[in-house]
Amino acid sequence: MLDIKWIRDNPKALVEALRKRSWSSEDAQSTVDDLIARDEARREHLTELQTRQERRNAASKEIGNAMRSGDAALAERLKTEVGEIKAFIQNGEARERELDKALNDALAVLPNVPLDDVPVGKDEHDNVIKRIVGKVPTRPNWVKEHFEIGEALGMMDFERAAKLSGSRFTVLKSRLARMERALGQFMLDLHTTEHGYEEIQPPLMVKDEVLFGTGQLPKFEEDLFFTPRGDGRLGLIPTAEVPLTNLVREELIPHEKLPLRYTALTPCFRSEAGSAGRDTRGMLRQHQFYKVELVSITDQDSSLAEHERMTECAEEVLKRLGLPFRTMTLCTGDMGFGARKTYDIEVWLPGQNAYREISSCTVCGDFQARRMEARYKDKDGKGNRFVHTLNGSGTAVGRALIAVIENYQNEDGSVTIPEALRPYMGGLEKIESR
Repeated sequence: MLDIKWIRDNPKALVEALRKRSWSSEDAQSTVDDLIARDEARREHLTELQTRQERRNAASKEIGNAMRSGDAALAERLKTEVGEIKAFIQNGEARERELDKALNDALAVLPNVPLDDVPVGKDEHDNVIKRIVGKVPTRPNWVKEHFEIGEALGMMDFERAAKLSGSRFTVLKSRLARMERALGQFMLDLHTTEHGYEEIQPPLMVKDEVLFGTGQLPKFEEDLFFTPRGDGRLGLIPTAEVPLTNLVREELIPHEKLPLRYTALTPCFRSEAGSAGRDTRGMLRQHQFYKVELVSITDQDSSLAEHERMTECAEEVLKRLGLPFRTMTLCTGDMGFGARKTYDIEVWLPGQNAYREISSCTVCGDFQARRMEARYKDKDGKGNRFVHTLNGSGTAVGRALIAVIENYQNEDGSVTIPEALRPYMGGLEKIESR
């Protein structure tokens, strides 16, 4: 959530930021004007409330003076005035809550402001290559996509998954199931032992206010799955970013404890609203998938350096697995709602003859922290500031499985296991049909 004070002081900057995010000039200007008008109405009302409260306090003292001086008529007039002021204040406090809610609701659907060095563009076609790692090999004519390989091995079953749960689910079997588990364990071990992240096992269902804290609500409610709980509901996490980031919600963190770095391997649940017809074959776009998440909580001076560090941690997973990839700087029109800047890591998939996203690493500034009320103490211990939050995939386990299957496939239909995974696979070197 953006700071309304910053918006008041920098209305043109916000209009320009929204235009960079592909808003029309008219919509951007009217939105900013509306926000400022809502805030002005709230501030005017608060000023009036304060004035009435001061008058009530003064009149109460005057009643005592009138009573002591024997001026009963004045005392009665003042009592009548105080009664009217009390009624106004009571109604005014309810009005204050209405005005606060109206302003906060308008702020809650406003996206973050991109950093100045983010390339301006409309969509993925305007993203900019940051670096390319690994050489894309010549594609033999026998190369297949992951689902063709998995089905031929007898270890990837979409028909039975559909019987159990419908479309966009997969049943993995035998050594492919083990390799998916191995990938998750390999990533966790790398991030905890070498990269300094603390492993967390968070809840997989969270409250609405937790989803609000990281920006999934209210804007992206249709992308979520919910389950009833009493007279309310809990949301299944779309990513471990949600519970990991909210570990610091409503807390004041000593500066010396920063940065906090968390990682988790969890299932993730997404309705994939709006993706009808996209990636309908295979495991690329599922309602349920595993992902290793990276989350960092920093002070305001460290977040940009932490963003580069986090991206390198995610890239290291692909380097260890020997997978070609490229890292892209997303343009303003392709960034997520809460992002100030995002790097997408795209792994090479020979079966598709294309790079596909396997990780997004994002710096959010204090955007999420304002929604979560998460702060830290200044170094001098005198002031409190909102923390800065970052999140990234380290990486998507299912997509890593796809990448390994396609990049390590052999002409006979077998799949060679990368050396980094062999200790997690009992020393097995190759997956062959049963």
